[in-house]
Amino acid sequence: MDATRNEALVAWMGEHGYSSNSLADAVNTALEQLTGRVGGLDGSSVRDWKAGRVSWPKSATRRALETVSGLPVTALGFLPRGRAVSAPAAQQEDPDMKRRTLVAGIAAAAAAPGLTGTRRIGMSDIGRLQERFAEVIASDHRHGGQLGIEQRAAQLADEALNLQAAGSATQRVRSSLYGCAAAFRSSAMWAAIDGRRYGDAKAHMREAQALAEMSGDHEIKFRIWSHAGAMYRHMGRPTEAFAANDVARGLHITRRDPMFASLGLARQAAIHGVAQDRTGTRRALDQAQDALQRMDPDADRPVWLLAFYDQAELNSLALSAYLALGDYPAAEFHAHRCLSTLRSHMIRSQAITTTRLAHAQLAQGDFEAATSTAMRVPADAATQHARVSRMLQEFGAALRARAPRSSTVQDWTEHTRDAWRTTT
Repeated sequence: MDATRNEALVAWMGEHGYSSNSLADAVNTALEQLTGRVGGLDGSSVRDWKAGRVSWPKSATRRALETVSGLPVTALGFLPRGRAVSAPAAQQEDPDMKRRTLVAGIAAAAAAPGLTGTRRIGMSDIGRLQERFAEVIASDHRHGGQLGIEQRAAQLADEALNLQAAGSATQRVRSSLYGCAAAFRSSAMWAAIDGRRYGDAKAHMREAQALAEMSGDHEIKFRIWSHAGAMYRHMGRPTEAFAANDVARGLHITRRDPMFASLGLARQAAIHGVAQDRTGTRRALDQAQDALQRMDPDADRPVWLLAFYDQAELNSLALSAYLALGDYPAAEFHAHRCLSTLRSHMIRSQAITTTRLAHAQLAQGDFEAATSTAMRVPADAATQHARVSRMLQEFGAALRARAPRSSTVQDWTEHTRDAWRTTT
């Protein structure tokens, strides 16, 4: 007789995000905890379960499966072949019908938690949270630094944590929930940094770090510590910035994926700029460029990294570094390179880069070009984005100090009065 596919197991694996290999690894770990010996299962073992070629695993394996899933193995579609069941009526029941009924019962329980008192949290819930996270990322790149983005991200972090108490879940799903909560908190942290609300950013950072530890997700750990380095850099505290960024760069993910290594090095270069270390800046930028060129463009990476880090962002960080060093020709060069390749959705980054370009031009005495560049910054960014607004105020003060009788001062004054009036 042909084996009958174990649809209950297949459905459970799909709901909880397990591949054949990852489920084998999880069961092997549970076997080691139960028996003291490492399990010898692999992806082919699980494929045999799914295909029905093995309908009743060994007893230790069954216990390990129950540990991983939180369900009896019969609820995962496993049935002993040729063994009479205790209930007389069930002896006459068609095995395929019994399995279909079992699968339907699991689905009904998930769909109607009020009837059972317990909801099963699965990877579909994680998927919905990840969609919301992508929306937060997109909003950040459009607007940046807004209090509303920070508050929304913090609210979503709380929603992810509330799911922990909403029902039962596997350890894999619980870790993913903590990872989602940490990701939302890191976005709240970045929005606060971008809005120069550093006290709030530190509070978000502490929560994000704790959640990331519970998730075990090195990618989100990197994001949080890298953000911490950027926060201290913006605060003009390079010692703390180096310390935080070194934690990010020391994570295993930077050795496994050159893209993470490149971002860590590019941000290190920007910190070297604040510390007035020209040699360190150039060395870190060269290493960041080399790592970026070595990365696999098709590797699987988190949405937050893919959404912003590329050659344009590397040039943006080089611009920041050279501007801090007072090397204005190099800063202007990297500003132009950044703007020429910046992706269209990076609206916030375009405003920041354009403002920094204006500063680099002004410092070289090119007053007309600098003023023309500063006027290209959109009015909403100029008035509503804390970092851009402050940099433009500093630009105006520097312009008036360096060219007090120039017509460009009058042009800038009229521009800020007329173009910004409707948005303030």
